[in-house]
Amino acid sequence: MKKPNFVKFLTVILMSVAGVGLVGGSFFINRHFSENNESNLIVKDAAQYKKILNQTWLNKTQIKHFPQEIPVDATNTRFIYSPGYLNGGNILQLRIKQPLAKIKKLQSQYQAAAKRKYRGGSTNDHVNLPNGVPTTFFYTSGEDSSQDFPSTSEILVLGVEDRGREGFKWNHGSSYGVAVDDSVSEIVYWAESW
Repeated sequence: MKKPNFVKFLTVILMSVAGVGLVGGSFFINRHFSENNESNLIVKDAAQYKKILNQTWLNKTQIKHFPQEIPVDATNTRFIYSPGYLNGGNILQLRIKQPLAKIKKLQSQYQAAAKRKYRGGSTNDHVNLPNGVPTTFFYTSGEDSSQDFPSTSEILVLGVEDRGREGFKWNHGSSYGVAVDDSVSEIVYWAESW
């Protein structure tokens, strides 16, 4: 009588261990492939800019201020596009350096159209100001992690939409605009949707 109880007990233990191993193994395998897929979804090749701008980004209102092509006189070009994954949002950002006269002209044009203006920082800083709105991080800074814009940058919000709900403001939404740094003769075009 004791032997069948021992076999049942051993079977239950082995099935439990196998179940935990299967669930745990699946979790780690899934996490590994998710991390690899996330990095593959981020596009940094500026040669893809025009295709993403014209064919991939769906809300054309958010990108109407972007140049249709990277200007021929642009240097120090940096580009990033992420279509969003899991709970992340879509990000499109183009950073270019142009002659100072062009940068000043663009800055003046966008200052007149801006709904909000900030100096340096990032979306975390801007949204937490009185009547603040989300902007962006300096994704094209050349660093691997999200960065703040330097204090020499003027962040000009051209459009913003809060699609959150009561008590959970900015849970979903979008913002777009430019960040202009005339001290280094650069402009960063951005659009985000989350």
